[in-house]
Amino acid sequence: MSPARRIRLRPHDPSTGAEVERDEVVRGYEYEHGQYVTFTPDELKALDLESSKVIELEMFVPRGDVDSVYFNSPYYLYPDGQRAVEAIRVIGAAMAEAGTVGIARLTMNRRERMVMVEARGSGMVLITLRAADEVRAPRFIEADGAIDTDMLAIARTLIERRIGKFNSTTFRDRYQEALQELIETKVRGLPIKPRAVATPAPVIDLMAALKRSLVGETPAAKVVTAKKRAMAPPNRRQGALLLPVPGGRKKKEEPATETTTVATRGRRKV
Repeated sequence: MSPARRIRLRPHDPSTGAEVERDEVVRGYEYEHGQYVTFTPDELKALDLESSKVIELEMFVPRGDVDSVYFNSPYYLYPDGQRAVEAIRVIGAAMAEAGTVGIARLTMNRRERMVMVEARGSGMVLITLRAADEVRAPRFIEADGAIDTDMLAIARTLIERRIGKFNSTTFRDRYQEALQELIETKVRGLPIKPRAVATPAPVIDLMAALKRSLVGETPAAKVVTAKKRAMAPPNRRQGALLLPVPGGRKKKEEPATETTTVATRGRRKV
């Protein structure tokens, strides 16, 4: 078997297989099957929006009015100069007091985006928002009848037992960690140890699922010493809220007056 090496993809005519030089490739849009309208680089360049370091807050809305399904990428805002520092402090304090956020437009990477600006301590955070046509409307099934009180009581008990404070450092990308471990193992030429994959039994009855979740909780009578607890890896399988879901994977759906001017400098992604 020959050693692995990078490959190079070359543009070609799919009908003849003939290679096409890159300077012969143009951008286009297929408006009908097999019918294209093409664009020159100058025509596309003329559409570019000029990037600006100034964010013009067009309106202020209550923070709860902005659905989180529209959130895209967060950035920290840093002021450009002393005047901007004072503007951010004053506007941020006023927004925090009113419980509002600012809505604005910003050009990033040649694309105009709607953004949300909110106060965060002595600074601000900017979150780019998805457009309305990028978020699908939910299609939840309407449930009939009252909720079973026994199942509701068990679900409440589970939630009360697992109440905590959110800490992003406790969540790791376990796939990325396993991939890195696999890379290091192969680089060293060590044998690959297959990982055991546990497949949970399918749960059909919701009451049975809730009871199984309660059984999985660690009884209070069993106490583990602090030393052992610190050394033991977290068991993420026990105590989870088990819910019945239909089997099989499905195709992932696409996600779900006067302007106030604030001068900003370099945005760093959170």
